[in-house]
Amino acid sequence: MRLARSRRNAELSLLLLAMALVAAYGAMVEAKVLDTVTPTFWVPAAALTAVFLGMHLVIRFLAPFADPALLPAVALLNGLGVGFLHRLDLANAAPAERAELATFAGTGGRQLAWTLISVILAAGLLALMRDHRSISRYAYTLGLAGIVLVMLPAVLPRSMSEINGAKLWVRIGGFTIQPGEFAKLALLVFFAYYLVRKREVLSLASHRFLGIDFPRGRDLGPVLVVWVISLLVLVFEKDLGTSLLYFGMFVATVYIATERVSWLLIGLVLFFGGAYLAYVLGSTVGGPFLNFYHRAEIWLDPFADPYDRGYQLVQGLLALGTGGLFGAGPGGGQPLLLPEVQNDFIFAGIGEEIGLFGLSALLMIYLLIVERGLRAALAVRDSFGKLLAGGLAFTLALQVFVIVGGISKLIPLTGQTTPFLSAGGSSLMANWLIIAVLLRVSDAGRRPVSGVGGKVSRPAGGPPEQLHGAPTEVIRP
Repeated sequence: MRLARSRRNAELSLLLLAMALVAAYGAMVEAKVLDTVTPTFWVPAAALTAVFLGMHLVIRFLAPFADPALLPAVALLNGLGVGFLHRLDLANAAPAERAELATFAGTGGRQLAWTLISVILAAGLLALMRDHRSISRYAYTLGLAGIVLVMLPAVLPRSMSEINGAKLWVRIGGFTIQPGEFAKLALLVFFAYYLVRKREVLSLASHRFLGIDFPRGRDLGPVLVVWVISLLVLVFEKDLGTSLLYFGMFVATVYIATERVSWLLIGLVLFFGGAYLAYVLGSTVGGPFLNFYHRAEIWLDPFADPYDRGYQLVQGLLALGTGGLFGAGPGGGQPLLLPEVQNDFIFAGIGEEIGLFGLSALLMIYLLIVERGLRAALAVRDSFGKLLAGGLAFTLALQVFVIVGGISKLIPLTGQTTPFLSAGGSSLMANWLIIAVLLRVSDAGRRPVSGVGGKVSRPAGGPPEQLHGAPTEVIRP
């Protein structure tokens, strides 16, 4: 048990270091914006520390062998997001009122509250899900729920679902939720369950071309179904990022299950072929394809209309260019010139102030989270856990790529949020639930085989022979 205590102590030390960095960031922001550091600069960091220490205690008791780097890395991103949103609140306030701005007011205060709710949900999921394989029992129910959540904004009136041209939300009164954020987790559970049962069939090859084994034509059905659904999302919800995210999740999970590069090639050809077809139809037919055509035109040349349609992307590129290598310093930029800087363009707003080096550090933290998720997938012994953890880790990576790619003009702009940084409860809660599942899977993979008192106990992932074999007892054909 000394190994479990040392890992949790390492997690605690990293967590306190992360919160110290968040407090230092808050102090530098106030020094730049207010020309002084108020006596309460430490309060948001202290509140976050209390929340994350609570999560640390939950992990210590419910998942003692979980990866010790996941919680501190996520806490650092979450804390910096809260700090930057509080910085926006200071910029929005009148100069004479900035020093008196309440710590828990504005967007930063709301994000702090959403952080508390998200961490409570993650802790609750850890308490309810003592074995990650148990959720495979509800795979078909979760798959159906995921499809409903994905399609719900598309069938609602524009007044209840559309923001900035993308139909990704559900608005009821003053309450707004993005159901697609929760659909990610539900669909991945279904994908993992389905592919555990069907991976032997999907691994069969019909012919070999250029050294790559391609699957049989009759086995392309599931990929084509998900491809059609992703194109429907692209056309009717008017968002390339969400469409790419769902299709990419499935193709990546198929690749993890079969280890066939051909599935990645087929997925790329299908998606980019479908996107190009939507672009051509938008330029000729219009109708539901017109929105994607306009977004693609802005992406191709945002400076053609820099004060109207291309304004957001142009301002984002100027912010990144202004930041240079080292940035203007925390609190030294002009993030209010960026439309939706608290949501879609928070990465560009932060980039203006911390520069290329700072953004590279943030991307390295995301890379660390993804790497730890993939390591959990490698360590766990059952096939369902491997596919689930691998799919979740890839989903986080793809979401970061989609938003950063859109801001940097690598791909057309999307309505995705930057995980753990952007304002909003839906994204934060959904991503914390993903972290809870990764913690549970990593706990199963790291748990020692030999028990106390000479007794032999198997990890929750199952016996060694199931590493490349049949599904566990929970997943019966």
